[in-house]
Amino acid sequence: MQQRKTIIWFRRDLRIQDNAALFSGVEQGSIVPVFIWSPEEETKRVVGEAASWWLHHSLLELDRALQRRGSKLIVRKGRSLPILKELIEETGAQAVFFNERYEPGIRFRDQQIKEALEKESIEVKVFHSNLLFPPLSIVNNQDQPYKVFTSFWKKCLQMPIPHSKSLPTTFNSTHSDVKTLNIEELGLLPTRAWYKKFKGYWVPGEKGAIAKWEQFIEERLSGYSIKRDYPFVQQVSRLSPHLTWGEISPRWMWHQLVEQENIVSNDGQKDIYGFLRQLVWREFGYHQLVSFPEMIDSPLRKEFTFFPWEEREGEFAAWKQGRTGFPIIDAGMRELLETGWMHNRVRMVTASFLVKHLLVPWQRGASWFEETLLDADLANNSMGWQWVSGCGVDAAPYFRIFNPIIQGQKFDEAGDYIRQWVPELKHLPAKYIHCPWTASDAILREAGVELGTSYPFPIVEHSFARERALEAYNLIKK
Repeated sequence: MQQRKTIIWFRRDLRIQDNAALFSGVEQGSIVPVFIWSPEEETKRVVGEAASWWLHHSLLELDRALQRRGSKLIVRKGRSLPILKELIEETGAQAVFFNERYEPGIRFRDQQIKEALEKESIEVKVFHSNLLFPPLSIVNNQDQPYKVFTSFWKKCLQMPIPHSKSLPTTFNSTHSDVKTLNIEELGLLPTRAWYKKFKGYWVPGEKGAIAKWEQFIEERLSGYSIKRDYPFVQQVSRLSPHLTWGEISPRWMWHQLVEQENIVSNDGQKDIYGFLRQLVWREFGYHQLVSFPEMIDSPLRKEFTFFPWEEREGEFAAWKQGRTGFPIIDAGMRELLETGWMHNRVRMVTASFLVKHLLVPWQRGASWFEETLLDADLANNSMGWQWVSGCGVDAAPYFRIFNPIIQGQKFDEAGDYIRQWVPELKHLPAKYIHCPWTASDAILREAGVELGTSYPFPIVEHSFARERALEAYNLIKK
């Protein structure tokens, strides 16, 4: 095969291992690794402040990984097509390879770029490397996208998943004289200081992803299927930010687990398939996004277009700050502000509280999560909010309204999660920590809690909020 120079356009695939575009470029000859920061081209709400912090550090790690292999990352800022053309001119590249992204605006942009470059006789190859299966490849017997997750999951279990390929330890790279920005010049780090706590909790980049994966396999996979819903147990993988930025391959993870399937107990197999099911849930979100791109802004169940949402600014602010007076809600929202992440069970409960107890539109909650989550992911965030709101495919019924007190008692029985994130309640007995307003004045004084001062009264009464939500739901049923 004739040696050729190929631009590898990194996007949300910031890794070396099992990177289809990178592998194909290295196989063909010399590569020019490139990252282009084009915020004006992004589908809205894709890269919030928290995710920008992660991206900054992930790019630094990718550049270090490339340099260890004799290459480096070329960094540019601006519109993608003109910059790619400039790089082709500067490097003499004959091809551009990249891995698919699935946000509606990006897919449209990428197709335009592909057509424009091919008109100038530049080879363009697009690979599916960040999902288990290409979207639109998993369809039902009527050749329609699945709308029920269980059926989608069962179909995925029947489909072959390609294995990853090994890359050489060094790359053929001849672009040392090509100008590049420093990653700091992209201005990704937020101007507010709240993100500075993140470094105490996270190690962005492929090395951090693999270390966290190995820790999960060794310490957390056993018991995962039973304990994953309990936020204080620390049983989940916490790999979601790494998956969001493509620092670890879901296909590689899948095969790592499946290869263990025959050497573990029945309980071990339950844990393995419990985690694989979560990978497929992530997959389901992307397949929905491609099939129903309107889901990022509009309810997929059209009757919810007429739902009587309310703009409750004060209550929305209290929810964002973790000052609702419901301890499990406040613990989750404070964990989010402190760490840029929230346990999935608590995500469901906090999201349900916003849309069903407060009647705040789900799109506002989705926007806040996209601003504050390190794993902000347009597909899964949109799917999750539509699921909780009852307006998406295979969604939880709107009339299923989580009781935040019972949810806390069930999944944080001793109150350990609440004590960690709502420390002003840490001295309350477990009997009262999920509903401090039921404690006597003497118990509150002994615990150092003054309702309305050190900790707020509930901003809404649960039974009232439940009835109000059901009345609103009945309006759109008619």
